[in-house]
Amino acid sequence: MKKAFVWFIGLCLVILSACSNTTSTTDTGGEAGKEKLKDVSIMLDWYPNAVHSFLYIAKEKGYFEEEGLNVDIQFPANPTDPINLAAAGKITLGISYQPDVIIARANQDVKIKSIGAIVRSPLNRVIFLEDSKIQSPKDLEGKTVGFPGIPLNESLINSMVKADGGNPEKVEMIDVGFELGSSIVSKKVDAVIGAYINHEVPVLAHEGHETRNINPTEYGVPNYYELVAVTSDQTWEKEQESIEAFWRAATKGYEFTAENPDEALQILLKNQDDSNFPLVKDVEVQSLDILLPLMKSEEGFGSQDQQQWEETIKWLKDAGLIEKEPIVEDIFVNMAGEE
Repeated sequence: MKKAFVWFIGLCLVILSACSNTTSTTDTGGEAGKEKLKDVSIMLDWYPNAVHSFLYIAKEKGYFEEEGLNVDIQFPANPTDPINLAAAGKITLGISYQPDVIIARANQDVKIKSIGAIVRSPLNRVIFLEDSKIQSPKDLEGKTVGFPGIPLNESLINSMVKADGGNPEKVEMIDVGFELGSSIVSKKVDAVIGAYINHEVPVLAHEGHETRNINPTEYGVPNYYELVAVTSDQTWEKEQESIEAFWRAATKGYEFTAENPDEALQILLKNQDDSNFPLVKDVEVQSLDILLPLMKSEEGFGSQDQQQWEETIKWLKDAGLIEKEPIVEDIFVNMAGEE
């Protein structure tokens, strides 16, 4: 009898252990009958900063989990990773730049599409010190302009100077890598392009250097989307339901961030990458204040306009950055406002 009792207790322990080991780490809470969470990955365009607050809010507040998702937020090893890895199906989604998406699709036939506009206007500006004599793009004639070696920035300068009645050939472009802020402060260059009003501008202000800037869209450049979320054509076909669920949760994250920016930034700061890209709170406060109006859309967070895509594609073609125009219907989908 005693042996039978010991055997029975041992059997119970084995059964309990087996049950414990079969519980998935992506269960919605361990309650019986609940479905497992669907894994979705998104790669940022860079290390976490104010523009990504809505994603960390959606994760922290459980909005992704409410949609049945387990979301993995990743950082890129280099700027091309979000597009390349999304195209290869290595990640579900990536955050990239609208011009880069068009260039990749047009020139390399990379099968990716935008599923949502995150920042609806260019953040990239011509930036110079406050006491500079530069007032408009034509004033860049005879000046040196630093840029991070990306051809798009040269095309922006060309378009802006031409639109202002100047001659772009009289502007000296200098590749300064990503030493944009220091190049202005040290007066190595007279101005820079490739610097962002939500990062370099508040960083320089934090360091005691006030600046002014020129918006490309006021001088012949279309009002392109700065940041968009992309996926591959194949992933969209297979994972459309999960991507739509992701965007519903992301929209809630944006709405919370817009209504509670202080709390949103506290959550962002908890998720910063201290070793690679430590954040300065004052800079991120200013950054989010700049970003939120540029992320807002009356048609719903992330909405995309076909005419805007067509105008940006045409400008890239005229600038010689793409060889042929991609089919606009292939390059984006509009999920905003869908239930």
